[in-house]
Amino acid sequence: MTDRIEKQGLQVAQELAEFIENEALPGTGVEADAVWAGLQALVQVFGPRTAELVEKREELQGQLDAWHKQHKGQPVDAAAYDAFLTEIGYLEQEPPQGIQVAPSNIDSEIASLCGPQLVVPSTNLHMVMKAANARWGSLYDALYASDVLGSPAPRGDYDAARGAQVVAWAKAHLDKVVPLTKGSWADVVTMAPSGGKLMMIAGKGTTELADPNQFAGFNRDEKGNVSDVFLRANNLHIVLYIDRTHPIGKTDTAGIADIYLEAAVSTIVDLEDSVACVDAADKVVAYRNWLGLMKGDLTEALPGGDTLELNPDVGCEGPKGQPILLKGRSLMLVRNVGLLMTTPAILDAEGNEVSEHLVDAMVTVLCAIHDLKRPDMPKNSPKGSIYIVKPKMHGPDEVAMCDRMFAAVEQALGLPLGTVKMGIMDEERRMSANLAAAIGKAPRRVCFINTGFLDRTGDEIHSCMEAGPMLRKADMQQSSWLQAYESRNVDAGLMCGLKGRAQIGKGMWTKPDRMADMMAAKMGHLEAGGTTAWVPSPRAAVLHACHYHERSVFQTLWDIAEQSQGKFRTPRATLLEVPVETANLSDDAVIAELENNCQGILGYVVRWVDQGVGCSKVPDINDVGLMEDRATLRISAQGLANWLHHGVVSEAQITSAMQKMAEVVDRQNMGDPSYRPMAPSFDGIAYKCALDLVLKGRVQPSGYTEPLLHAARAAVKAQA
Repeated sequence: MTDRIEKQGLQVAQELAEFIENEALPGTGVEADAVWAGLQALVQVFGPRTAELVEKREELQGQLDAWHKQHKGQPVDAAAYDAFLTEIGYLEQEPPQGIQVAPSNIDSEIASLCGPQLVVPSTNLHMVMKAANARWGSLYDALYASDVLGSPAPRGDYDAARGAQVVAWAKAHLDKVVPLTKGSWADVVTMAPSGGKLMMIAGKGTTELADPNQFAGFNRDEKGNVSDVFLRANNLHIVLYIDRTHPIGKTDTAGIADIYLEAAVSTIVDLEDSVACVDAADKVVAYRNWLGLMKGDLTEALPGGDTLELNPDVGCEGPKGQPILLKGRSLMLVRNVGLLMTTPAILDAEGNEVSEHLVDAMVTVLCAIHDLKRPDMPKNSPKGSIYIVKPKMHGPDEVAMCDRMFAAVEQALGLPLGTVKMGIMDEERRMSANLAAAIGKAPRRVCFINTGFLDRTGDEIHSCMEAGPMLRKADMQQSSWLQAYESRNVDAGLMCGLKGRAQIGKGMWTKPDRMADMMAAKMGHLEAGGTTAWVPSPRAAVLHACHYHERSVFQTLWDIAEQSQGKFRTPRATLLEVPVETANLSDDAVIAELENNCQGILGYVVRWVDQGVGCSKVPDINDVGLMEDRATLRISAQGLANWLHHGVVSEAQITSAMQKMAEVVDRQNMGDPSYRPMAPSFDGIAYKCALDLVLKGRVQPSGYTEPLLHAARAAVKAQA
């Protein structure tokens, strides 16, 4: 039984109340009564409105189901479909062209600096620390330890031949992105600032940067020798560390011991899809790490007695000797939960769980006040903003409600209106069909839009559940609606003035061990107009940063704007195409898709439910590690639920495949001493939850996985 404390008519779990009053509040200048009264007002005003909006989703889904049943097996008449969706309020009128976002006090990482973005589970202290410090990372290390050079990293002692490959790759990259007037970086022997320029001796002559403005600064050691050279490509910094006594530097013609890149310029600290927070104790862990980031004092005790701390800012002399201070940490955004779930951490006056997103809003903003009030650097937001990402919103009405909710939080905590900036996750079908209208509901808050093809695919399947069997997962990625979704997201951002004011983001690379493939594919996100894109690790951020050196995303956006002329390049009808499978799949193809999805579901769910791990590298059926969170789970569960509903597979086939794949997952986790095998009994809570996600998937709200996962995890914790 949870111990609770009464606060302004709310029954608050003791550990949450103590965290807020003893850890989050001191130093903010906010009184405890203001927090509790503000939260009670949120619950009273926005709790019922949240419930209404969630109910509206189900009402619209019922109307979609009825329409698709009526027209099943018939070619979709795009005009009739559009008229139907408009009639029921699913589609809304696009806003007039004059609507432009105008958020104030936006930091450069959001408005003008294009680069990689990390998403990190807020409950994992080590990952949070590494992400915060991933603003800078070694290109040499990233190349040596990945497969970008064409082979896996060698094991054992340092491989000098591999090291030579690393240096050659890195200097060839410098030749592309910070070219010299003559010669190659491989020929450079010495570097020295002179008259605001970087002068070099290369081979038998002198050379300099082809664009002198790419010289950003330098440092000298105690002997007066140049020790660091700062360059920049498309506003991202590149640091050449010079040390001729270093094992690498002493073999390098220029004495370069390492090359560091400005990499993860922003990070989303996640309270949603990548965590397993089902009660107050879990939430406090997540909130405490966010608080430490905002106070700037978060640390992690490492094995051996060392302590990992947040990076300080990075100083250097400018080209003409002026002092320059560069940020040492990634800019932190926080992703609150969506509108669906309630939390047992707080009960209202009638004993009902309150809407979890309201608690997240109040507590994460309260914690962020510490950053706003800190008089000294380094600050998360020198401009004085708080960045909150809102996931899984379904259209303009939900954005409008969240805009008003944040205004109420600001008023309760004594913050100026507009301090909280809102990121819109464009990951639900109704949102992507009405994105420009949704942005228009909060033009002074919107700081971010992005595509999340994983959740978006899950919602596509659920929204069109009754239309027929859906395409296989791999085929879905090539579908016309998905291509329209990606391009229309950028078009909506340009139409609403996000260029130079807010981020336009693209989704995750899910294979953390396949960096060569990432380097070959992820330039596509810049070519599509993404000012940022998600990567699965700090190492991946360093490598992806190379793409931003090579391509100016703002030039790309300019080209897209010229092409689109303020309109969508792809019609909404293409976005609304229903991805029904028309091919006659072989029995082998069906079984392969069934087993692949079952293995992925089990591999993720068993860790979520039994161990509380919301995001991890889960081996797929071929033992390739994939970054999995609830979004990937949603696709697999909804895909199989759809196939079950339309008779492509039977319940008996699903059960058989689940049991077969449970044995595979058990084998893949043999090295984990805390792992509890699912076979041969197949009666554990985690296994039953995985099966329910498919067998009951059709009736889950919007196809979300949270209700079943939360119930199963809570049951496991209760047993413990």
